[in-house]
Parts: sequence; C-alpha cells; structure tokens
Amino acid sequence: MTRRFTVTTPIFYVNGAPHIGHAYTSIAADVLARFHRLNGVDVLFVSGTDEHGQKVAQTAEAKGMDAQSYADAVSQSFRQMQEDMAVSADLFVRTTSDAHKKAATALWERVAENGHIYLGAYEGWYSTRDEAFIGEDELVKKPDGSFVAPSGAPVERVKEPSYFFRLSDFEDRLLKLYEEQPDFIGPHGPKREIVSFVKQGLRDLSVSRTSFDWGVPVPGDPEHVMYVWFDALANYLTATGFPDEQAERAGHWPADLHIVGKEIARFHCVYWPAFLMAAGLPLPKRIFAHGWWTVEGEKMSKSLGNALDPKMLADEFGLDALRFFLMREVPFGGDSNFSRRSMITRTNVELANDLGNLCQRSLSQIARNLDGILPQIGARTEDDAAILAVAEALPGIVSEHMERLALNDALEEIWKLIRAANSYIDRQAPWALKKTDTERMADVLRVLVDIIRTIATLLQPFMPTTMALMLTQLGVEESERDLAALKSPLPAGRILPKPQGLFPRYVEAESKDA
Repeated sequence: MTRRFTVTTPIFYVNGAPHIGHAYTSIAADVLARFHRLNGVDVLFVSGTDEHGQKVAQTAEAKGMDAQSYADAVSQSFRQMQEDMAVSADLFVRTTSDAHKKAATALWERVAENGHIYLGAYEGWYSTRDEAFIGEDELVKKPDGSFVAPSGAPVERVKEPSYFFRLSDFEDRLLKLYEEQPDFIGPHGPKREIVSFVKQGLRDLSVSRTSFDWGVPVPGDPEHVMYVWFDALANYLTATGFPDEQAERAGHWPADLHIVGKEIARFHCVYWPAFLMAAGLPLPKRIFAHGWWTVEGEKMSKSLGNALDPKMLADEFGLDALRFFLMREVPFGGDSNFSRRSMITRTNVELANDLGNLCQRSLSQIARNLDGILPQIGARTEDDAAILAVAEALPGIVSEHMERLALNDALEEIWKLIRAANSYIDRQAPWALKKTDTERMADVLRVLVDIIRTIATLLQPFMPTTMALMLTQLGVEESERDLAALKSPLPAGRILPKPQGLFPRYVEAESKDA
C-alpha cells in the first residue's frame, strides 16, 4: 500500500495582506510535501483561508464592502502569495464555501448528538482582533487601568445567549494525550505552555454568537452562528471530503501534520482535539507551532510599517534564494529574524560560491574538455569512494531530519557534502589532469556529476525551479528526479546542455549619497 502523508498550513485569517510570516509557514509545508512526493508518498497538502467572524465583518463594513466581497479579495491575495512562492498546495479550502459549511455543520451535529453542547448565556471578555474569549485571569492591566488580552488586543465585555462546548470534560483526556503521545505537540516551548494551560483547569467554551451573523449558522438554531474557531478548525476535515466517508480523499484523515504559528497553538492543541474527541473522530498525529518573524530585530507591526512583502523579496533576491534563506536561517520552530545582511551573505556564500561554483566548475570542464558528453563511470580511487559513500548515505540522513521537521539540519547535511565536493575538486584538480591524465580527469568529472545530482535532487523541495534547471544541466531526465532514481546511475554518453550560472552574486545597490 502506498504511504500517505497529509500536511496543512494554518488556515489564514483574512484580516490583512499576507506577509513574510505567512510565506514562511506556507513554504515550510511545501518543502515537506515536495520531499514526501520525492519519496513516492501519496501527499495531500492543504491550505486555505478563515473568512468568518466579527473582525472580518467589522473590517469589511469599515471599507464599505460586504463581508463576502471583502473575504473574496483577501483570500485571493493569499492564493496569489502562495503561487508567487511556488507553494504546491493540492487544495485551498475557504470557510465560506458550501463544502466547508457542510463539514462544519456535520461536525457540530456529531458533537451535539454526543451530548457535548448545551445552550446557556455567555458573559465575559472577548477580543475581536484575536477572535478569542479571554478569561478574567488572562487579562493584562494597562497603566491607565484598562484591560487588554495577553496579545495586547483590546477586549470588550460581552453578554449574549450562547451554546457551550463541554471543554471541562476533556481536561484529563487531553493531558493523557499529551503524555502518551509526546510528539503530538511540538516543539517543546509551545508544548509546555499548552500543558500548563490545561493543568490550570478548563472552562466550558462558548461556541456560538448572536451579536452578528457573519458565520456558519448553528444547525437548528439560525439565530446563532458558530464561534469562528469551531468553524475554522473544521476546514481540515473539509479537505478530506467530510462527512462523506467514501470521498476520494477520506483516507487522508487523520492528518499527519498541522503546521501553525505559536499564537494559535491553543486553538489547535486544546480546542481542536477536544472537538474531535467529542465527535468520535480520529485526532491529527502531530501539531507543530513555529515561532514569529522579526525584521532587523523588531517585531513586525502595522504601526511600524515594517511587514515584509514576500513577493518584493522574491523579486529582489530570487524566489529560490528566498525560500532557501527562510528554511536555512534558523531551526524550524524557533523565532526568526529577517536581516538583509544575512540574506545577502547566505545568497553569496552558500548559493553563489559553494553550490553555484561547484556546479559551474564541474560542468564547464565537461563542456570544454569532453565535448559536453557525460563520461562513463571509471575506476574509483579511495578519495572517490569516500565522497561517493557520503553522497549515497545522504538521502537517508536527510529523510531522518525531515521526519523530525529539522529542515535546517537537513540543509546543513547537504551543505556538508557540497563543501566536501568543493574540497574534492580542489584536491583532484581536473583542470590540471587535462594536461597529464585525461582518463583520470573524466573519472573525476563523472564523480562530481553523480555527487551534484544527489545534491540537486535533495534540494528540489527547497529550490524547485533552480534545481530543475541544475538537473537539466546534469542530463537528468524528468523521470529520473525522485529519490528512488538516485539508485540508478545516469547512462554515459548523454550530451549535456551548455552550463549556465544559476546563482548570481547579489550586489547591494550603492547609495545615491555615496
């Protein structure tokens, strides 16, 4: 049976334009999806937009638009961002779609039929910006005596009829889940916070609103709309065709991995598994909450005007260079900082110098000295065998890191081979062998082609466009670009295209005042 892998991005809230943080989480999910496809896995990669809630309704009204038109426009901007970032999502779920409303309604009905929803009245604090209910013990008092949510968002006192979810009944079951499945939440920082939150005691959760109507109606009581997070979280089921158990994608639930930002970890790690338990549905296997991006050491914010447009960065530095930097700069999961200096350094040192020069030096010599014809596999020296052994072991090592979501560790292992290959070409000096031993020169160049092929194959998920060009220059057919194909050597005699540089050095534009 073909192995399945289901990965999801957060479902992006349509309260503003996408920025570098949205691109980061989308690209990380894309890298994992592409890597599993390289391994012959049946992948379902899901993204989408969360389009309901009071904040959306208020923002649309302020802009003089109806809520649906506003949601349409912002949702499209997220789809465009992912297209610009070469994100290969199989599905893009919108919570305003009929399919999603059907799934959310079915989830509500199952939870209600199992006795976990009751009608009452909610009185307490609500943050419209966060779309979250705030407990008295979570309020933060400002110097002027007013209160805000932990995020700093304003809160308002709300009193209205509401349906409640019996979240308090799931406290022990959630703690048992976290204990028995230690990898259910990652990384460790968000997990500690979630466990601590649950151990403090859970209160029943208000899961409907009556003060506005921009949402999915509660089954049997259309005066209420579902709480935006009950609605939004159901999108992961929508993607698999729920509630149709015979749907084409039904076998992709439970999801293998939800990737989310740490600011929405509570909704995914507490509310979502409790909703699923209440509905009698399987739980996702893992939820990974990554950190925030800062810009030149400062938190991104509308007031500072420093939110980075990923398309502008891709246009300036190159899309694959941007994708590489975002995955390479820090361990996946931690907080990250975008620095132009770091971006330029990695582009020039690791892409242009390390990888670009390795490929260009090797292929240009084949073009000049072997008429562009791929040489056959020749006699192997000890030096050849040692570096080829490293290359042969690399796919397995990288696969282990990818399973752990250690994306930058996977890249570091690939760069170890790139650095070793540059040392190898310097030691063997095929340009000198051209004058003394042309047969040995051909053997060395063939070793280099085989090493670079492994490198380019493994880098495809990170830099799909550039690595496709690199593999073409190596004479690798499209049918030979997955991990299984690495076990079969390229046939000698192929005519390689004229090599071209793939990673130009980035030169910072000089100041007009200089």
